[in-house]
Formats: sequence, C-alpha cells, structure tokens
Amino acid sequence: MSIWWSLHLRREAASVPLARRLLLGTMETAGVDPDVSYDLSVALSEACANAVEHGGGSVPGAFSGAYRVTAYLDGEMCRIEVTDSGPGFTADRPPRPPALPVATDDAENGRGLYLIRELADHVHIANKPGRGGAVVSFDKLLKWRKDPSPMAV
Repeated sequence: MSIWWSLHLRREAASVPLARRLLLGTMETAGVDPDVSYDLSVALSEACANAVEHGGGSVPGAFSGAYRVTAYLDGEMCRIEVTDSGPGFTADRPPRPPALPVATDDAENGRGLYLIRELADHVHIANKPGRGGAVVSFDKLLKWRKDPSPMAV
C-alpha cells in the first residue's frame, strides 16, 4: 500500500494536533502497529512544534507564517518531512548531535530533536536550499497490527 499527503499549516499551536491526528488516522487505516504509529506521531508533534516556535519570518510572503508537513507510507516504510521558512540552523545554532543530552531535567523545552532521533530509524536535519528555512525529515520501518481490522471506508 502506498499513501502520501501534504499539509500547508499556519504556525499556530493548534496545527500540531491536527497533523498528529491525520497521521494517526492514516496509519490506523493502513493497519500499522499502534506502537509504531505512536512513536511517529510523537516525532511528528515535536517537529511541528519546532516549526511553530522557530520556523517563521525569514522570507516575506504567504509561506512565512506557515510550514509544510508531508508524510509517505510506502511499502514497509513511513517517511515524514516538516519544512519551515525560518532562519534554519546556523553556525551558532546547529542541530545537536544525537548522543548529547539536550536539556536539564527541569527544562520545559529543548528535547524535540533528541526525541525525534530516538523514535525514528533515520533522521535528516538540514537547511532548505535557497530561500532559507529548516527541513526535518525522518523515517521508520513499519510493523503491522497482528489482528488487522477492516479498513475504514
């Protein structure tokens, strides 16, 4: 089975659960194991929250107040990409290496990229070529429910 979708979302906190619910619904319909669906939905929520918080304003125009989420379920793999139009990662604010702790125990933020790296199989974090902005993409090998229910119509 092959499914893909793309959303153009406003940089508002309310957009994060919308993207998460769409991903969870897609995976449930496709018969993906709930544990895998949950891991990917948490990773997606973190990537979207980063785009909402850090991803705006560097380029004037319609996309500056928005970000894009694209998800591909193709065969045994799910790939998710979140693209924003913010400043991207700079020399003084690079993406953190996966082995380093990202925040103190009492910090309220700073764990997003670390969580994505822990929950996904492969993660790529880079700046968008040309106009600026960050691209966070990740994928995970899918497992299927042991007792698949009929697909929703």
